[in-house]
Amino acid sequence: MTKLAVVALGGNALLRSGQKGTYTEQLQNVQETCNALMQLISQNYNLVIGHGNGPQVGNVLLQHDAGHKTYALEVMPMDFCVAETQGSIGYMIEQTLRNCLAAASNKRNVITMVTEVVVDRNDERFANPTKPIGPYYTKEQADIFAATDGSIYREDPKGNGWRKVVASPVPLEIINVDIVKRLAAEGNIVITAGGGGIPVYRDGQNLVGVEAVIDKDLASALTAVTIGADEFYILTDVPKVYVNFRKPDEKALDVITVAEAERYIAEKQFSEGSMLPKVKAALFFVRNGGKECVITDATQLGKPGCGTRIIP
Repeated sequence: MTKLAVVALGGNALLRSGQKGTYTEQLQNVQETCNALMQLISQNYNLVIGHGNGPQVGNVLLQHDAGHKTYALEVMPMDFCVAETQGSIGYMIEQTLRNCLAAASNKRNVITMVTEVVVDRNDERFANPTKPIGPYYTKEQADIFAATDGSIYREDPKGNGWRKVVASPVPLEIINVDIVKRLAAEGNIVITAGGGGIPVYRDGQNLVGVEAVIDKDLASALTAVTIGADEFYILTDVPKVYVNFRKPDEKALDVITVAEAERYIAEKQFSEGSMLPKVKAALFFVRNGGKECVITDATQLGKPGCGTRIIP
C-alpha cells in the first residue's frame, strides 16, 4: 500500500551557513535536497513538501529597504513577502524535482501551491512579538520606522543593532488542504505552506493578511495531520536529535516515545532557536494520529533506521 509522507525542508535545504544566498548557491542546495527526496519517491511514497523561507524573507526585506531608501518605494507587508518567497522557492524546488523525475523516467507531476494559513487574530503572541526578521538598524532608524508604520523593533542581544520583530502565531487551518490531499492521493507531488504559509486571519467571510511569520515545521505538521499522512519528516542539518548536545556525554536519540520527548523538553534539552520547535511539531503530529515523525538530515532520507524517530 502506498504511504503518504509530508517532508518539511529546513533552511539548509536552500541556503547554508556562510553562503550569500545567490541564485546559483540556492539552486545547488535544492538539487542536493531533491536528489535525497528521490529516495522516498523511488520507494513509491506519495509526497507533500513544505519548506522554510527565513533567509529568503530576510533578503527580500533588505531589497525592499534598499528600494525605499533609494527610490522611496513602499515597503511591502510581511504576508506579501511570504507570498513572494513561496513562489520563488517553490519554483526552484518544482523545476529541480521535475528534472530529477525526468532523469529517472518518472512521469509524476509536481505542483506548487501559494498557500494561505489561517491564524487567530487574538492569538496572545500578537501582544508580544518576538520573531526577529530583516536587516539591523540603528536605534534612530528603528524609531523612525516604528513611528511611520507602527512596527516593533527590539535590540539584538549580541549588540548588532535593532531589528523588526513580528508575532509567530499558531497555525489553525491550511487553506485548500483538501485539494492538497486529493492531488497527493492521485500521485502528484505537492509543494505547499512554504515558509509556514502566508499568515491570514478571518474577518467574517474574508481572509486578511497579517504581519506575522508562522513556524514552517508546525504548519507542515498541521498539513500532515489534516491530510492523514502516515509519516512526517523534518529535515535539518544534523542526522539525529541529541541530548546533552555538544557536551562530553552527548547522546544521539534513535527512537523515542512522546512521553520521553516530553521529559527531554521538561529538562530543557532542546533550545528554542534550534531543535525545540521541531520536536514540538513532531509531537503535534504523533499526538494527532501520525504513526511516526523522523527528524534527520536530508542525506539520510530513505535509509533504514535513519534519524530520530518519535512514536506514540
